[in-house]
Amino acid sequence: MRSFRALILLALPALAACGSDRDITLRSFQSGSGGPEEFAVLPNKPLEQPQSYNALPAPTPGGSNRTDLTPNADAVAALGGRPSALQPSGIPASEGGLVTYAARNGTDPAIRQTLAQEDEAFRRRQSFLTKFRLFQVDRYYQAYRGQTLDSQATAARWRRAGAPTPTAPPASR
Repeated sequence: MRSFRALILLALPALAACGSDRDITLRSFQSGSGGPEEFAVLPNKPLEQPQSYNALPAPTPGGSNRTDLTPNADAVAALGGRPSALQPSGIPASEGGLVTYAARNGTDPAIRQTLAQEDEAFRRRQSFLTKFRLFQVDRYYQAYRGQTLDSQATAARWRRAGAPTPTAPPASR
């Protein structure tokens, strides 16, 4: 009986070692069905042949695109919004004041890279014990639980203070 327990205790780390230690993802998005991915299908605009291939402009990374001139407006329209409400910066006119107020102390142009590095370090710390998995488990909400806003408690606090509050999502059970 003792040798059986010892065998199990040795087998668990061996199985865990089979996984990649570079994999620090917390989400497990694996579909059991072999069906198509509905979010991978994008409607494309029809192809156009240019007047002259010699007159084509040089590619500009991050610049405009001849086939998709207004990607932000197209995305807003696809999601049911009004593309006419977008400002040239891509920010809806109704949210311009909010963006100005949020940027009153300046903005960090490298914020995305900084946050990506900090989040990767956070996920590494959180994934210490999650490397010993026998099954694919979604650990996202468990890892970020301490950083989640409790919408019900926050709405109740603002209502008690007398602030007009919109409806909150239903309480999760």
